[in-house]
Amino acid sequence: MRAWLRRLATGKWLSLPRPGRRGPSRPAAEGREIPSPEPAGTTDFPWLEPYPDDLLSDLPNVAAGPDARYGARESVSLAFVTALQHVPPRQRAALVLCDVLGFGDTEAAEILDCGTEAFDRMLRQARAEIAARLPPGLRDRAPLPGSAPEREVAGRFADAFERGDVDGLAALLTDDAWLAVPPLPGRYQGRAAAEVLAKAQLRDGTRRFRLIPTRANGQPAFGCYRCDPVTSVAHAHGLIVLTLDGDRVSGITRFTDNSVLHRFGLPRTLPD
Repeated sequence: MRAWLRRLATGKWLSLPRPGRRGPSRPAAEGREIPSPEPAGTTDFPWLEPYPDDLLSDLPNVAAGPDARYGARESVSLAFVTALQHVPPRQRAALVLCDVLGFGDTEAAEILDCGTEAFDRMLRQARAEIAARLPPGLRDRAPLPGSAPEREVAGRFADAFERGDVDGLAALLTDDAWLAVPPLPGRYQGRAAAEVLAKAQLRDGTRRFRLIPTRANGQPAFGCYRCDPVTSVAHAHGLIVLTLDGDRVSGITRFTDNSVLHRFGLPRTLPD
C-alpha cells in the first residue's frame, strides 16, 4: 500500500503544468490593480496559491533522511514552490523525493521507474535549477517562525499598511525587495515595488485597509480588508504573504483572489 501511495503522489507531481502554461483566467479588474512602473521582469506562477500553516501541522511527522537538503520550513515557502514550477516534471519528482522527503537514491529511482544513473543525473539538474532560482541564504537570514523578531517586523508592516504610511513601508523594504501579484506575470523590484504599493494598493494613502494576521507557507501573512467609508464595513481584498530578511521585508506576495480566505478561517467582511 505504501509503495502504491508513493507512486500515486509522484504521478501528481509529474502531472503539474510546465512553466509558461497559464492557469484559469482571472477577471480583468485584477489587472487594473497594477499600473506603471514597468515590472523589473516577468515570471510564471500558474498555480501558485497560499497554504495555511494550520493545515501543515496536520501532516504526518515523517523525518527526512540525512541527505535531505530542504527542511520542512523551506520546502513549503512560496519561493521554493515557485522555483519548483520551473523544474521539468521528472526532475521535480526526483528533487522532492530525495531532497525534501529524504528517500535514498535507490528507492527514489525505483519509485520513478528509472535506473540510478538516470536518477542521479535528473537530481543534479534539478538541484542546479533550484539553486539558481532561490534567493541565497533564504533560510539563514529569515527570523524563526513565530519568534519575537518576526512578529516585530510583521507588526511594523501591518501598522504602516493600515495607516497608509507609504514612507514607512518603503523604509521596511530591502533595497532589492520584490512585489509579486499572482497570477499576473509582472514582478516589481526595489523602488518600483514601493511605488506600486503606494499607487496601486494604497492610492497614495487615500485607501484604508485592515490587516488580520495569519500564516501561510511557513511565513507571516495577513488577510487584507479594504475599508468602506460609507458603510463602515471592511470588505475582503485578498491575502498578503511576507518574506523576511533579518529585520526587513525582502518580498511581498499579494494574492487578490478572495476565494483563498476561507482556507484561513477568514470572513468576507469585517466591521470597521
